[in-house]
Amino acid sequence: MQKAPPAADPEAYVEALTGWQRPLVEGIRATVRKSTRLEEVIKWGNLVYLSNGPAFMIRAEAERVLFGFWRGQQMRDIEPRLKPGGQYEMATAELREGDEIAPATVRRLVKKAMRLNAALGDPTRI
Repeated sequence: MQKAPPAADPEAYVEALTGWQRPLVEGIRATVRKSTRLEEVIKWGNLVYLSNGPAFMIRAEAERVLFGFWRGQQMRDIEPRLKPGGQYEMATAELREGDEIAPATVRRLVKKAMRLNAALGDPTRI
């Protein structure tokens, strides 16, 4: 997973993954897609999910997969692995080889991210 041009679309992003990252990303993505209808795009080189602005992202790297939420600091009660960092109340769970995240947890995080964006607006326009 060396530095490369961004994937053309979300399908190409996942298809380009190898190793343990691919099934982890596929699992999170499948749960997200079964849970709700969101716009899924490639933005900033990541899978980004939009709901009244960016709500969350998935980023595969050589040693980890990041599952980050723009308002994740308000969601740490659902997933304690969410670590604060960056702008917009961002918090990210760092998943390494062998780590899992339960589909029920993914669903709860996604639903809360959508509710927060619906109530508070686009987090990047604060």
